[in-house]
Order: sequence, then structure tokens, then C-alpha cells
Amino acid sequence: MSAHASRHTLFAALAANAGIAIAKFCGAAYTGSSAMASEGIHSLVDTGNQVLLLFGMKDASRPADASHPFGYGLRLYFWGFVVAMAVFALGAGVAIYEGAEKVAHPEPIESAWVNVVILLIAILLEGSSLAVALRQVRSEAKRRALGMMETIRQHRDPTVFAVVYEETAALAGLFAALIGIGLAVLLDMPALDGWTSIAIGVILAFTALSLARRCYVLMTGQAADPAIEDRLREILGRVRPIEQVNEVRTMHFGPSEVLVLVSADFVDDTLAGTVERIVSDVEDGIREEFPEVRRVYIEAQSTHRHREALEDIGEEPDALERDDYAEDFEDTDHTSRPITQSTRIN
Repeated sequence: MSAHASRHTLFAALAANAGIAIAKFCGAAYTGSSAMASEGIHSLVDTGNQVLLLFGMKDASRPADASHPFGYGLRLYFWGFVVAMAVFALGAGVAIYEGAEKVAHPEPIESAWVNVVILLIAILLEGSSLAVALRQVRSEAKRRALGMMETIRQHRDPTVFAVVYEETAALAGLFAALIGIGLAVLLDMPALDGWTSIAIGVILAFTALSLARRCYVLMTGQAADPAIEDRLREILGRVRPIEQVNEVRTMHFGPSEVLVLVSADFVDDTLAGTVERIVSDVEDGIREEFPEVRRVYIEAQSTHRHREALEDIGEEPDALERDDYAEDFEDTDHTSRPITQSTRIN
């Protein structure tokens, strides 16, 4: 997904949340509703989150340099994590506290219809913002031939999945506020307004923890989409001079920045020029299907030596596709041939 599309999603959410926050706080001040105040805090925090993510996009877009040779893409995940903590600390904490105060000291809601009107308008605006984010996800799902839910679950761009999480939680909170305020007025039970605020806080906390978990996994070096590895193995499997693909490792250095490392066992008499040509063709093939793959490093190394190298660093060798290779290498002298071709796309 392009940075332009992600930025468009953020600006749509930012505009919606800023306007909604103002309306909610005005409604809360006019009617004295605790649930409406919590919703105002919710929208205010979401507005701040979008600002942080926009800053994160700018910070992560810095070009690679000597101190960060793979770029600054991982910083976007850090800012996504900060956003999650902001939702939890500011949104959930304040909403639950506000609700507890209202439960302990309930006060009747004045002119509840004002809150109802604001909530209905907010539902329309939040729904529109969510629709923009889901449109981007739908485009990605179509490209990858996956379902919407699976695409959201696997998405590596916090500027997209964070907005989906936030707007979904916002709609849930709005419906909870609408129901809670309505029941508080109809049943003449002001304390329900406070309990509704607590429910909104719980929704925020759950959203924050889910978002934090996603960003934590990504910022600590998550592998790329398994489809990339599967397709790469398929391409390499059709290359005659390659006897065995020892290992394929991938890692995200940002939403659209994937590093691919490959160890392959080439036929012993393969010329260096042939290896270089094969590597270039493989890189072009995998990048044509997966533009997010920016760097590909392919090492020519015997399967036997690759096993030894992994054991030396305390890792378990990956399961080989053909078990008879273990026997083939016992009585043969294979040495590592570190012929490597690397490419970088600006």
C-alpha cells in the first residue's frame, strides 16, 4: 500500500475525529453527561493519535544512512506503539475514572436529545472515516487474494490497521453511549450514564492492548507475508543449478520495506557469472510480484555447511525438503562459496 494512500486514510480520520471531539465536549458541557465527556476524550485522543502517526510516517521515511543502513522504517512501529499506549493511558484511564465518579455521584442528564443528535452525527462521520480505511484494506485484499479480516490481521502498516482499530472502537463506543444515555433517561437511572462511561473505557483499553500487541510484534522483527517465502522457494525450485534451498528468512523494516535473505546450494561446477545472472533474475521475479521487497541477499552455500553454521550459533537447522541430502553430504567435502548478489531500490 502506498504512503499516499496511508496518509489519505490518516487525514480522513484526523478531520473526522477533530470535529467530533469539539461537538462531544460541547454536548457534555451542555447536558452534564459523563458518557458524552468520555466520548469527547476518546475522540480527542484519536485525533492526537493520527497526529502522532503522521509524524511517525515522516520520521520513518528518512533515507538510509551509515548509522541506519536499512533505513528508519521500524520507527513507524514505535510510534504505533506510542499511539496504543496513549489510547490506554489517556483514553481508557480517564473514561473509567470519569465513569466511576458519575456512578458514585449520579446526576440527571439535561436535554439528552442534544447528546443523541451529536452521537448520531458522530456515527455517520466515524463510519465514513472507517469506510476510507476499509477501502484501502479492500484494495490490498484484492491484490493479495485474501479476505478482508485476514488482510487486516496480517497488515503491516500501522497507519492503516491502527485507524481500523480506532474507528471500530469509536463506533462501538458511540453505540454504547447512545444506548447508555437512552436507558439512563428512560429508566431515570443517572448511574447508568457512569456505567456507560466505564464500558467505553473498557472498549478503549481492549483496543489499546490489541494495537500495542500488533506494533510490539512488528517492531521486534516480524517476518514478511509467508506468501513471499513460498513464492521465492517456488522460483528458486525451478532454477536448475540450485540443488537445494537451505533457508529463506524475511523481515519487515517498515510497512513497505522487506529484507529477504536466502541460502542456496548451487551445483558445484556452477560459474560465478551464472550465479550472478540467476540471482538477478530471481530478484526481478520476486520484486515484480511483491514490490515491498526492497533488498534481496542470496548466498551460495552448501547444505552441509549451512547446517554446521546454524548449529555453531545454537539454532536448529530448518527441515530440508529432501531428507536424502543428509546422507549425500556425509562423505563429501563441501565448502562455502560466499558468492552474493545484492540489490537496493531507492
